[in-house]
Amino acid sequence: MIKKFIIAGMLCLVAATVNAQKGLKLNLQSKEDTEVSPIVKEKVDEYAKKIDAIIQEEKKLMEAELLILQSKNLEKTEFDKQKAEVANRYSEKIDERIEALGFDLDTVIQKQVKYSLLNSDVTSNEELKAKLLKKFRATKDFSGYFTYGIMTLTNNLPDNDLDKNIGYANNLEFGLKFNYQFNRTSPWGLISGIGFSWRTLRLDNNMLFAKDANADVYIANYQGSVDKAKLRTGYIMVPLGLQYNFSKLKNAGMDIQYRPYSDGFRIAANMYGGVKMSTNNIVRGDGQDFRDRGNYQVNPFVYGAQFTVSYDNISLFVKKDFSNFFKDSYFQNDKALVFGIGIGL
Repeated sequence: MIKKFIIAGMLCLVAATVNAQKGLKLNLQSKEDTEVSPIVKEKVDEYAKKIDAIIQEEKKLMEAELLILQSKNLEKTEFDKQKAEVANRYSEKIDERIEALGFDLDTVIQKQVKYSLLNSDVTSNEELKAKLLKKFRATKDFSGYFTYGIMTLTNNLPDNDLDKNIGYANNLEFGLKFNYQFNRTSPWGLISGIGFSWRTLRLDNNMLFAKDANADVYIANYQGSVDKAKLRTGYIMVPLGLQYNFSKLKNAGMDIQYRPYSDGFRIAANMYGGVKMSTNNIVRGDGQDFRDRGNYQVNPFVYGAQFTVSYDNISLFVKKDFSNFFKDSYFQNDKALVFGIGIGL
């Protein structure tokens, strides 16, 4: 009985808080407040009002009976004894009337848990299952990414002028990645998307990229001391490949399982292709400075393969071009090899 009075008192306190603040927060989690389901709020408020009405009714009847008892001018010991008997009788009566209301606390808690998971009230198991299936469906989304890599040029022929004078080179890329999980529980998925890539070749030994009268590209010596000599080419890139996620299956309830696709430890392998946007030859030094967006015989199309290891939003990758960096016979067989790090946005 005492336990039920404690619950009743708590519900009355909740009802008073609801009326005073026009809202209700239940701490279902230890670190953050969770919004209360409108159905739960309505039921708790209604139950608290009914309990308060029962207590007020029985309290008035008890007070009337105590007045009659007081009018008998009994001795204090006898009065206190009969007063306690009256209080116990009304306490039991209140207890019986509250119990007769049939408030199912377990059901209310279940409704709140469902609301916290789905942000909406559900009225049947079928509706709950449908919402869970929708919430934990297979991943099909776009996510941003940014990568930066150190680039080198591989060549199985004897070193040419570019190989002998190349300095630090890099590949900067950002874009959108498309994630397509094959089904809710599959560790496999398709990856694709679109990216914008800038590949920069820097020269050492006071050299720069130059063109002759026939627009042929060659490596020339800078007349003076060069501070910066780099050839930057931009590409639109499209990857296409597969990803495998090592995350374990998780249980969403109602016999529904799912596997996170974009989180945890993952590996991926893909092909990629790109179309050149522009090339910019940038030279600065104590002699002539210039920028030239002309044709430096950089390959207008690139293609290759990439292997990526990821954990959550951080990834490490290596990519290798199968196409030459320059077209035709210019710096033959030089192909880009990139080692880098990526960040998911």
